[in-house]
Amino acid sequence: MKTSFFFFFRLFLAWGLAFLLFLALWYTAFGRIFGKFAEYFHLGMWLVCVAIILTMGSSHLRRVRLISQKVDAETLANRQRHFIEVPLDANEAFEMIDGAIRELPGITSVETTKDSLQVRARVAKPDFYKGSKSLIGDLITHPALDNNLIHVTVTPREEVSSIHLVCEPEGRAWIDWFLVDDGTNLENADSLMRAISRRIAARRRAEAASVTATATEKELVVAKLGLLHAQVEPHFLYNTLGSAKYLVKSDPDKAEAMLDNLITYLRNSLPRTDSGTTMLGDELERVRAYLEILQFRMGTRLTIHIDVADSLKPIAFPAMMLQTLVENAIKHGLEPKSGGGNIWVMARVDNNQLSVTVADDGLGLNTLNKGTGIGLNNIRERLKLSYGADAGLNLVSNFPSGVAATITLPIMAKTESAQKASA
Repeated sequence: MKTSFFFFFRLFLAWGLAFLLFLALWYTAFGRIFGKFAEYFHLGMWLVCVAIILTMGSSHLRRVRLISQKVDAETLANRQRHFIEVPLDANEAFEMIDGAIRELPGITSVETTKDSLQVRARVAKPDFYKGSKSLIGDLITHPALDNNLIHVTVTPREEVSSIHLVCEPEGRAWIDWFLVDDGTNLENADSLMRAISRRIAARRRAEAASVTATATEKELVVAKLGLLHAQVEPHFLYNTLGSAKYLVKSDPDKAEAMLDNLITYLRNSLPRTDSGTTMLGDELERVRAYLEILQFRMGTRLTIHIDVADSLKPIAFPAMMLQTLVENAIKHGLEPKSGGGNIWVMARVDNNQLSVTVADDGLGLNTLNKGTGIGLNNIRERLKLSYGADAGLNLVSNFPSGVAATITLPIMAKTESAQKASA
């Protein structure tokens, strides 16, 4: 109530001062000519002014109350100014506010200067009471209030951007003392603030959906990697236990050595509970135990060569991949060969890339002993899922016979490598 009183008081004061100035000029020029009639004319003019003020002010109050559901000095003002901070960089904030302005109804022109992060627009004032204007409504219509202006400046700050929004009538500031905008600039400012809130909320929903999709995709990848890992688990466990059972009676020392190697092999095959990383050294220890178990079965037909520097053993390496290559070399290269042969396991680092090679001088790449290729395909799929295009498996013929398979992958940071290796 107090705000409404001061609002009308300001209008009456401005119109009253203007009317007194008009009277002073009138009496100076025409007071002696019109005499008594001038007093009635002045009274009539003042009553018209009062009617204009009451009609115009009441309409403005009603519109402001409908728009904002509150009436105070800020909402009653023709010129609206707001400062908004958004959690976006300056370019994203600029694009967002530019798009919001262009969607406002009644936009007639938009000027943007992206380098200075400014937007200026002209909005046609809506005719709320079209077809129902009275004579007084026609009297208070002013060209300066036919259009409204919007000025926006985006200021970059740390991690956020500040948006300075100004909505005002097209006329000069002195007009605000005599005329009102029927709350149109308040409506434009509120519309833009709602649009900004809606767009930020939509962006947050999209980000949340992306995070959910990424998490789901990661779970699918982890599940797929687990399935691929399960497919390359060692298949010789029963044979080894059977051989150990036989050796217990015929050669207890060999049986004990075989069981020791089996324990070492299984210890390095079980998942780690304290750490998700698998190191090249762990894979080598498992492979060495596996090959020494096979030596009990193949005897002098199998010769082992492991050439890996101790400095390379702490490097992260995907579980079971090296084991798969060794199994393929034995199963498809050396076991079918009548005289057996040699197997080499080597590793080197070049340009921050780790290369691990398993080579043999067995039967080599031939159609009669090709196999299904499931193990090698699993390795390629796991490398693709874990490292993308940065890793790969290369399979070539060895000289003078056999096959050389090389896994190449990037040496990653500790935390990243731990995550990849755990998958």
